[in-house]
Amino acid sequence: MIIFTTNYGDIEIELDMDKAPVTSKNFMQYCQEGFYENTIFHRVIKGFMIQGGGFTAKMKEKPTHAPIVNEANRGLKNVIGSLAMARTDAPHSATAQFFINLENNSFLDYTATTNQGWGYAVFGKVTAGMDVVNNIANAMTTRVAGHDDVPMDPIVIERVTIK
Repeated sequence: MIIFTTNYGDIEIELDMDKAPVTSKNFMQYCQEGFYENTIFHRVIKGFMIQGGGFTAKMKEKPTHAPIVNEANRGLKNVIGSLAMARTDAPHSATAQFFINLENNSFLDYTATTNQGWGYAVFGKVTAGMDVVNNIANAMTTRVAGHDDVPMDPIVIERVTIK
């Protein structure tokens, strides 16, 4: 179990090491290194998802490890409370950024081994703190440094605890 202590409250996360081993190990490595501490939820779209794990409160992107293989084809679904890896248009480009689904977002699931069909790899779920996630989803957002949907007041991951 991993606990993200944010300035909105705690979010408990459970990883699925069986169905998403590469993604889970990647995420755990970033947690162990303290990478996520003092990063923000930089993209918040009510009714869709909250995204974090890559930017400081000043919207400076942090350097990451190499991208990992996309495990979206392993059967896990983008349902409410699931954690998935953010990526670019390239299917196998995920590094550190992740998102928490606020709805059942089946259009993000794997459908085929094509650029569009790969989907977004789910690797865990929120086991406690969905009230915190939903409060984050209600944050007022704006455009900052070329990025849309950025909370007006930083929502900071202050501490990461691994149990």
